[in-house]
Amino acid sequence: METNVFDRRLWRRYWQMAKIYWFSDEKWSARGILVLLLLLLFSFTALNVVLNFVGRDFMTALSEKNLPAFNKNLLIYLGVFVVATPVSVFYAFVRRYLGVNWRLWLTRNFLDRYFHNRAYYHINDKGIIDNPDQRISQDIASFTSTSLEFLSVIFFSVVQLISFVGILWTISVKLVLILVAYAAIGTTVTLFFGKRLVNLNFLQLRKEADLRYSLVHVRDHAESIAFYRGEKKEKDQVIKRLFAAMENLKFLIGWERNLEFFTKGYEYIIIVLPVVVMAPLYFSGEIKFGVVTQAESAFVQVLSALSIIVTQFEQLSGFVAGITRLDTFAAALDQSVSAKEKIPGIESVEGTEVELNNVTLKTPDNKKTLIRNLSTKTSNKKGMLITGVSGIGKSSLLRAIAGLWDTGEGTITRPRLDDMLFLPQRPYMVIGSLREQLLYPHTERIVGDDELRTVLERVNLKDLPERVGGFDAEFDWGQLLSLGEQQRLAFARVLLTKPRYAILDEATSALDEANEAILYAELNKLGTKYISVGHRRSLLSFHEKVLDLKGDGRWELTQTIPLKEVG
Repeated sequence: METNVFDRRLWRRYWQMAKIYWFSDEKWSARGILVLLLLLLFSFTALNVVLNFVGRDFMTALSEKNLPAFNKNLLIYLGVFVVATPVSVFYAFVRRYLGVNWRLWLTRNFLDRYFHNRAYYHINDKGIIDNPDQRISQDIASFTSTSLEFLSVIFFSVVQLISFVGILWTISVKLVLILVAYAAIGTTVTLFFGKRLVNLNFLQLRKEADLRYSLVHVRDHAESIAFYRGEKKEKDQVIKRLFAAMENLKFLIGWERNLEFFTKGYEYIIIVLPVVVMAPLYFSGEIKFGVVTQAESAFVQVLSALSIIVTQFEQLSGFVAGITRLDTFAAALDQSVSAKEKIPGIESVEGTEVELNNVTLKTPDNKKTLIRNLSTKTSNKKGMLITGVSGIGKSSLLRAIAGLWDTGEGTITRPRLDDMLFLPQRPYMVIGSLREQLLYPHTERIVGDDELRTVLERVNLKDLPERVGGFDAEFDWGQLLSLGEQQRLAFARVLLTKPRYAILDEATSALDEANEAILYAELNKLGTKYISVGHRRSLLSFHEKVLDLKGDGRWELTQTIPLKEVG
């Protein structure tokens, strides 16, 4: 991905992302802190101007052995340092404090968009971008803190330029012209050598994120890897990503080395250049020694202001890479929402029952038809069982009913999603306590321990609270509980939530038939209607209809006793 620091589209997108905070509901407090930050910077620059003049007189007094003038300027120096210290400390504190507020607000803004209309699901399911977690946690932090850092550098440089160029002009016009030419040459050469750093930094962020993800993947699937004895494969995968990251890093530090050959020499010449220019005037007696040191100090300040790109290019290239990643993330979120709004597909209608009318379900790329012209409706009695060989489209149909998958045509009528609960084959175990596991996704509800115990007893998990140390105990539940226990815990959620519909995707696959019968009996007592995906013949007795998917879009719908429809 080719990106450069002068890409106007990138900086427009940067402003689009940045301005939402400064025009948000927190805009007045944010702007107030920003004004305070700039005032502290201005004060610091003013103190530097004072030091420039005091330094001139101080060095002149030293060269002329004028003790009273030396002592006077020394006291002024010390006084300025006393004032400058708290100004500098508070400036750093205010900048970090504002950065924290901005990061908190912007992260919440991205999270709102990430979870809105299940954008997180579509982005991760389609692989639109890599490592969205890193972009939220790391790239936003870098975006806010580095933005304030560069804002401070630019403002400080502008104030310095205005303050010191006048001083320098009164001393030597020739020195000012040399300075401008020197800064222009330095900026041009830096851009020539450093233009590739942006893309290398972008790649480095991605490869580091890929490496971190592979390590997290091993941690999350440690038991499965151990059962398969897949250590070598996993290690090879991690090492492969490690080498990819390090190989790119070698290129990166190589280009940084090439750039530093110039920038270091550029910085060293600054030390002697103003002295060389001013030396003839000093030797001829036209100026005093203090003026030479004043000119050198002003020269350094003005050159620093004019050489932002030279001195900050490495940091700027990393910053631009981070902006690019955040930009593509924001664009992916916008694309996810707009695509869902613009592309016609299966229509979802709110109703009291689950009903499919002429539903044709396709894969997301529209290349394969999974189900063609399916029409059916759940009854007021037992639910519907969906069967078929693995990979035929059973879970895809459940995704369509849940509104996660809408590629195709037709109409699906269903109750509000709040009145439905979906149980996958491997239940989702939240980060939290046993109480939160049971109440998920409505963890804000207040349910007494006695009711929780009763529900656990109904799903044959009566001893679980005592086993783990109570309802407020927190564990890695996916590791602690067997799959069968997790599935029974998921059914306990259904009994506590009391949804109108339960959608069960192989939700009893890890249970024996006795426990399976207990759970379906509890669903019938509750009055919750259900649609199941499964292969066991034992499931037939719990369902009134069987939808058998045949492949190539074909299906067969039967009652559990006589055949009713064929499609």
